[in-house]
Amino acid sequence: MRIDEITNGIVIDHIKAGKGMQIYHFLKLGELDCPVAIIKNVNSHRMGKKDLIKVDTPMDIDLDVLGYIDAGITVNIIKDGKRVNKLNPTLPEKLVNVIKCKNPRCITTTEQEIDQIFKLTDKEKKVYRCAYCETKYSSD
Repeated sequence: MRIDEITNGIVIDHIKAGKGMQIYHFLKLGELDCPVAIIKNVNSHRMGKKDLIKVDTPMDIDLDVLGYIDAGITVNIIKDGKRVNKLNPTLPEKLVNVIKCKNPRCITTTEQEIDQIFKLTDKEKKVYRCAYCETKYSSD
């Protein structure tokens, strides 16, 4: 299989195998009017198998979303065919409008305009809690 290199854009690398489509949907890459390549189950010396996403246009990327999905991801910024920056997202302390509270009695269920805010309460277990009702949400 051959996927061409990109000239200007981003490469999201070291995605845990099977998480590529989740990132594709979270970042709304389907709404872009440019080539987007999702490569699943690529052989990797370090990870065994991994996913990879290439976006052939410069864009702002939500590092909090990527850190929440998989803190081991690397984001390579490509300009004129060369990597000009490498970013390593981390597990964010706070998530805003990334996940939704599943508690039917939470105020965010009835008040649709309120931001969905979650705070990291257990870094080791990747546990977040709703800022309004304390409902527990695990990223795994």
